[in-house]
Amino acid sequence: MKTVKFFYDDRTMDLDVPNDTPVLTSRIDELKSSKPGRQIVREAMDHPIGSPRLCELARDKKSCVIIISDHTRPVPSKDILPEMIQDLQKGNPDIDITLLVATGFHRPTSTEELKNKLGDELYEQFKDKIIVHDAHDPDKNVKIGVLPSGPDCIIDKAAMQADLVVAEGFIEPHFFAGFSGGRKSILPGIADAVTVMGNHCSKFIDDPKARTGILEGNPIQKDMMAAARMADLAYIVNVVIDEEKKTVKAFVGDFEKAHLEGCRFLEDYVAVKPALADIVITTNGGYPLDQNAYQSPKGMTAGEATVKEDGVIIMLSSCKDGTGGDFFYHIIADEKDIETAYQKFLATPQEKTRPDQWCSQILARIIRKHPVIFVADENQKDMIEGLKMTYAPDLDTALAMARQIKGEEASLTCIPNGISVVVKE
Repeated sequence: MKTVKFFYDDRTMDLDVPNDTPVLTSRIDELKSSKPGRQIVREAMDHPIGSPRLCELARDKKSCVIIISDHTRPVPSKDILPEMIQDLQKGNPDIDITLLVATGFHRPTSTEELKNKLGDELYEQFKDKIIVHDAHDPDKNVKIGVLPSGPDCIIDKAAMQADLVVAEGFIEPHFFAGFSGGRKSILPGIADAVTVMGNHCSKFIDDPKARTGILEGNPIQKDMMAAARMADLAYIVNVVIDEEKKTVKAFVGDFEKAHLEGCRFLEDYVAVKPALADIVITTNGGYPLDQNAYQSPKGMTAGEATVKEDGVIIMLSSCKDGTGGDFFYHIIADEKDIETAYQKFLATPQEKTRPDQWCSQILARIIRKHPVIFVADENQKDMIEGLKMTYAPDLDTALAMARQIKGEEASLTCIPNGISVVVKE
């Protein structure tokens, strides 16, 4: 027997399984470094990809916006931001720096979450120069163009008013944009709701190329790239992190070239072949990405990619922060059944996209084909059942329930971190 440790909240849920049980994991942990994360970032910044150094970009600029990640992303900002700020001030000691939090469609990041992300020293230094993006306040956003697919491209005014726009971020598999990072700092990071909903429309989400690990031919990617160009995103510092969320590699410079190099590098470590099974256990990678149900379809798509046609998916995600969005929840919960909800998604035209529809649509796509047994915080039982899934209080109970459906001899595949792998042939 062997023990599989599934990431859940700030701990693991462990399961003993036969030695021949397939366990789909990335090879990120092979990227061991004796260097501190900040040193890794510094060395990458000294050799940017397709771009001048940040200090050179800052020389003739009076103001700069650094787009930073929000509370839902485990970006090691304490490794990244001090080096970015140092270079900006080296190029221009008087440059006016603002930190713009890329909330996308998420709830606002709290003061406590910002302190945890930045550290006390950096927070105190910039607390009066932090803007939390609000996608739902038209007065704080401005139109800068039109996306290739038709919707207006509207982003935060703070970015458009700055002389220089740069971004931090990290690269990981993304369940419909291919990979996170790079251009996503702009769309959806600091985009208006109108732009986000146009880009995340049902037609694009339904596209077979809008999947984990796919950039080429992905219609969502095309719009995101256009938005980043229109916003003049001049420079990025994107990192790859290991399972402990520590920086192991950094990709710096031109938002397109550096990001693409980072994606290619990462794919070598995260691509895994399917191991088809009757029962698949997957996760959302633990905290912070398993804080709510809205984020959870990400890890579920890894299970979807390797479960048999009539198989059961067990999802482990604490959801201690609840739904992650009332719209996301009610789009499914208020319908009589999952098929009705799913067909309504497909019938929704681009200009009528509803808030958070994309995650709901992916969730519906999965649970209309597979029974989903969901292990979450005990306070979220009603919420999980409202989303038309089966609640389980722990992993052992969930597996017993799955075996009642598929039989005691059912095959099993384990995915300890569902957001860290790209499952494909």
